[in-house]
Parts: sequence; structure tokens; C-alpha cells
Amino acid sequence: ALPAGVDAPEYVLYGGKGGVGKTTMAAATGLSSAAGGVRTLVVSTDPAHSLSDTFEVEIPAEPARIREDIPLYAAEIDPDAAMDEGMFGAEGDPLGGMGGMGDAMGGMGGGMEGMAADAAEGMDDAPGSLIGGTMPGADEAAAMRQLLEYLDDPRFDRVIVDTAPTGHTLRLLQLPEIMDSMIGRVLKLRQRFSGMMDGLKGMFGGGDDADPTADLEELQSRIERLRGVLQDPERTDFRVVMIPEEMSVVESERLVARLDEFSIPVNTLVVNRVMERVSGVADVDPEWIVEPNPESCEFCARRWEVQQAALRRATDLFRGREVKRVPLLANEVRGEAALRVVAACLD
Repeated sequence: ALPAGVDAPEYVLYGGKGGVGKTTMAAATGLSSAAGGVRTLVVSTDPAHSLSDTFEVEIPAEPARIREDIPLYAAEIDPDAAMDEGMFGAEGDPLGGMGGMGDAMGGMGGGMEGMAADAAEGMDDAPGSLIGGTMPGADEAAAMRQLLEYLDDPRFDRVIVDTAPTGHTLRLLQLPEIMDSMIGRVLKLRQRFSGMMDGLKGMFGGGDDADPTADLEELQSRIERLRGVLQDPERTDFRVVMIPEEMSVVESERLVARLDEFSIPVNTLVVNRVMERVSGVADVDPEWIVEPNPESCEFCARRWEVQQAALRRATDLFRGREVKRVPLLANEVRGEAALRVVAACLD
């Protein structure tokens, strides 16, 4: 039977390296949460878009109800579409006003482009993308804008996030510092062009008081607010997913350490694809599911020995945190039948 409800705060994020089963855990948790009557949104920021495959339904870029019998909603954020809208929505400018300036310079001849290059020369790590290009991290920031909208959406009581692989997640957490750096660079560039600013005021928004850094500062404040939510254990449960192999445990250790640096608490770890009997972890009829048998299968026995070493190390490293184990299933985890088994193991 599908567990009705989950013991979790209003935001649950699953993180970890690619291919360990984050999408599966997010989908199973969302299914249980909605079965308990909680209006639940499962949202994926992973460009791989495997949430549709897991639920076996087509999931759009905007939140949509995917089950009629329970209040379950889902969305797959499309980074490309988010960038088309800009980091601040369809009316926003991804460069906070700098985009118009860059376009104008591109059409005013090579001399003006040379002035731009001269102005940027000497700036620390001055990116050419400041002039008529896309800001570093803009695609991730655009995805964050959409995610923030969903976190604030009154339609949902709980939001479960299937994050992108580890590196992308950490870059998102570093975005406030990136914004600080970018705002400083925009201001430096603006000062270098101070002699020609009068002629470019219209390109910065059309008014005397237009500030090309205002949108960047607004984005920075939104991202800081997101980080504040992530740092609150009363509101957020960040769950790290791994598989019982030494390299996965090592990478998970690094991720937990980095999250600690950002003061983001990790209270739960999920070890996926453990070579053990499902019936020993969850209330699942053993006649209904194929299970590994280390007693009669030499391959199963050897894999179990390898996994036990990794599990022991994980237990030592993550002492004090809740560790949930999800056995390796014989078939690919797709559709509700398989997700019910995973949900029972996570319960």
C-alpha cells in the first residue's frame, strides 16, 4: 500500500551526483505526500528531464496537476525557456540593462567595441559577456527565479525538488557571491563609460534615475531569500542520495561538507540500490517482487560484500543523521507500482 503522508517540512530537496536516483526519490516522496492529502508539487531543476519518465506522464514546464485522485502536481523547469524569459520574467532583462547597451555598441561600429574592450581591460576577470552577452550563471539564475516562484506559490503546501547534479547545485548556492561580483563589475564598467552615459541613458531604461544594477540586486535578494529557506531546518529537509559504492560515499561526504559551509543542514541520507531483500526493509509481499538471494547467487553475495564496506563507511561518516535504505529492484523504477515500493522503503 502507498504510505499516506511523509514526515517532512514544507520543502524537501534531493541532491547528489548524477545517476544515483534523486528523481526516483523525489517522485516517490511526492506520491506519498499527496496521498496524505497535502497539496504537493514535485519540481525538477535537472535538465535531463527524467521526471516525466518516472511518473510515466508528460510533465510540462509549468506546474500542472498530474493525478485526479490525490493533490499531486509536477513541473520540469526548462533552463532554455527560463533564459528566453530572462532572469526576472518575460519583461525582464537578463543583464539588468546592460543588454541594450551591448546591442547598441554592436551596431555602432568597431571603434565603440574597442572602447568597450579598453574599458574592461584591467578589471579582475572582466568577462566579455558583460557587453552584449549572457551573464555567467544566468541559466541557473533563471531556473532559480522560477523555483522561487514555486516555493512562494500558495497553491502548494509542500514542494519537493529534484535538484540538478552536485556541481550545479553548489553553483546555485554560490550565486549570491556571483551577484556581488557582477554588480561590482557593472558599476566599474559604468564608471569607465561615465563620459558617454548621457547618450546611453535610454538604453539603461529610459530615465535619468535608471540603475542598470537594480535588477541584479533584486535577483541577488531573491537568491539570498532562497538560501535563507534552505538554511532553516524547520522549513527545509535537504536529503543527499547515494549508492553503496566507495566513490559515491566520498562524493556525498564532500557534498555534505559543502552544504555545511553554507549552513544548510542535511538530516537525511538515502542509500539507493542496496543489494538486500525488499521485504526486510518495507512491508512488501515477497511473492510479488523479485529479490536478490546472496545465499544462492554468488554474484549477489560478492556485490553485497562490496556494498557492506561502503555502508559501514557511510554509517561512520554520517553518524547522527537518519539513513534510509532503498533496495535494488529487479526492474527499472517507472510508474506507480515501482514508486509505491520505493515510497514504502522511505517511509
